[in-house]
Amino acid sequence: MLRVTLRGAGLPTVTLGSGETLFFGRSPDRAVPEESPENALRITAIALPRCAPHVSRVLGELIVGEEIARLRWHGSGETQVSSLFDAPGGARRVTVTEGMSLLLDEGENQLVVMRGRLAGDTYDDLSVSIEVTPSGSGPVVAMPRPDADDADDGATAPAPMLPRQSREWYVALALAEPWLSGTDDYPRPPSNREIYERILHWHGYAWNLERAQRVDDAIRSISALAFGPKDDPFRAGSGRAQNVRFAIGRRTAEIRLVTTEDLDEAERAAARRNVPPPRA
Repeated sequence: MLRVTLRGAGLPTVTLGSGETLFFGRSPDRAVPEESPENALRITAIALPRCAPHVSRVLGELIVGEEIARLRWHGSGETQVSSLFDAPGGARRVTVTEGMSLLLDEGENQLVVMRGRLAGDTYDDLSVSIEVTPSGSGPVVAMPRPDADDADDGATAPAPMLPRQSREWYVALALAEPWLSGTDDYPRPPSNREIYERILHWHGYAWNLERAQRVDDAIRSISALAFGPKDDPFRAGSGRAQNVRFAIGRRTAEIRLVTTEDLDEAERAAARRNVPPPRA
């Protein structure tokens, strides 16, 4: 028998026992099957507070079995799950996308929905803790299903993105290329000059990016969109510039501001113009 406890900022603590299921997200009540005595006891839903409008109505489905707890992901955005557990490999962190399912480790599992929390006119990461423990003798507390009048019925909005083929979009593509191409062991992030040359190769025109300050300005804009004001490394005011740039490149790929499909498209455009890639 298991007990699973879900916690988060502004969220009432929810505790589930074996045989129970919890739907959670921006407005997950519609995912719950029609009322029946069995469903009322075994299947519940809870809306996460201060969700951004682009967060899916149903983010996840938490299913508690006799010996395992399973998270089935329904959200359209990228989310990270990290945990600490007693195993030779130590801690793990995985990125889950829509349609994926994973078993949760015993102990605390941290769920981070990137740019999922509304913070004024911008977005922060939305964090939820899921703790899996063997069941004790205490009571299991389930959340009641929210009233229909309180649910957010608004359609899921698109996540904020960079305008395609804009200057910042191409800078983000060059910055995230090591992760998009599968070479994330690249020893250092690309320099301003390398970013300029990659964009010139892909697009044939690189705006005013031959000036290093213009590249820095574009990276700052990308960082603000990717991290939000709370976690923006440029606002932290510490750390080496190269480490900051590396973090922005990785984050840009993780939240899919640019994608592998975008990189392939840029390479095909350069090939059509018969432009050789810049020298390494």
